[in-house]
Amino acid sequence: MTSATSTDSTDSTDSAISTDSTDFLAPARLGRLGLPHRLVMAPLTRNRAEADGTPTDLMVTHYTQRASAGLIIAEGSTPNPVGQTYPDITAIHTDRHQQGWRKVTDAVRAAGGRMFLQLQHGGRVSHPATTGLIPVAPSPVPLPETIFTPGGHRPAAVPREMTADDIRATVADFASAARRAVDAGFEGVEVHSANGMLLHQFLADNTNRRTDGYGGSVRRRVRFAAEVTEAVADAIGADRVGIRISPASTVNGVHEDDTDGLYTALLDRLKGLDLAYLHLVRSAPEAGWYRRIRAQWPGLLIGNPDLTDLTTEAVAGAAREMLAAGADLVALGRPFLANPDLVERLRVGAPLNPVRDRYFMYVGGAAGYTDYPALADQTSPSSDSMVALDGARVA
Repeated sequence: MTSATSTDSTDSTDSAISTDSTDFLAPARLGRLGLPHRLVMAPLTRNRAEADGTPTDLMVTHYTQRASAGLIIAEGSTPNPVGQTYPDITAIHTDRHQQGWRKVTDAVRAAGGRMFLQLQHGGRVSHPATTGLIPVAPSPVPLPETIFTPGGHRPAAVPREMTADDIRATVADFASAARRAVDAGFEGVEVHSANGMLLHQFLADNTNRRTDGYGGSVRRRVRFAAEVTEAVADAIGADRVGIRISPASTVNGVHEDDTDGLYTALLDRLKGLDLAYLHLVRSAPEAGWYRRIRAQWPGLLIGNPDLTDLTTEAVAGAAREMLAAGADLVALGRPFLANPDLVERLRVGAPLNPVRDRYFMYVGGAAGYTDYPALADQTSPSSDSMVALDGARVA
């Protein structure tokens, strides 16, 4: 499978590409970027931003600690105010947001790292108690579960159906956010079309009940996700743009009756753009949809294995299996969260830190975020077992 879409990088990390296609420590390429290895830090929402979405100094520390990842895909950032999902998540639609992210990217780059930023609009996964705004969605179908707000978990609100003007404005907001991300020092962006967020809500038949040009047939339901991705690619260059999808996922109450046809239609529209990558959430090499997408997609593919046993051996084995199944890079979430030096631990076969669920999400602070020790800092051995947590919401 392809591992390059451009050769204009001045980075020489790919000077000795391994002949072992399952060697996750071998150098690789991602568009214009040379990567030191094939392990990617997946986007992980941890609710540590300021209330207005500006990244904090704590986040600078968190990402800099993990700069040894081949690529960091930073957590989902909203392109406009109504797109905010939970309290204290990041955004990228004001000068202040951009300046906050610049502190992060400058520090990570100084530490030798490379970053993309995920652009995420929550759609119906939002609440007026958090944003002061009625959520928007393809259709007025509420989230079938409670949602976390500044006042705790509350019943979901009924979203307002997006008008044609709303759709055009949101496409423009994604493009503007992408330009801000590049100006903030990111190498590129990932369009979030997965996990029941707004773009996925347009794809799924149970959340998209529209009868206009954005609903009904699969060709119409993929239109919004395609238009967002096309606009972002036009704004910053396709080789700076990835897209994340989660075929067959039921996260946040979405349902797809026609997964194969849906993603065939979406990828048929996108594959001619020559995007930087396609990111598959919870990739299962044995799944038929995974094999079909890998065969259909002509470009670089990032696989995200569905990890349950998170020991050193299991994580390394899953990475090799993912590469053997045709992925070009492997995205890992919880292992990078709990192990700032994950790459070194896997290289030497060292035990992994356990994830501490008490500090996982919605809590803020350094605990369970920047206080996970590196090997050199540990005074006692770490457990080599990690807790599988809230799998519907985290990588």
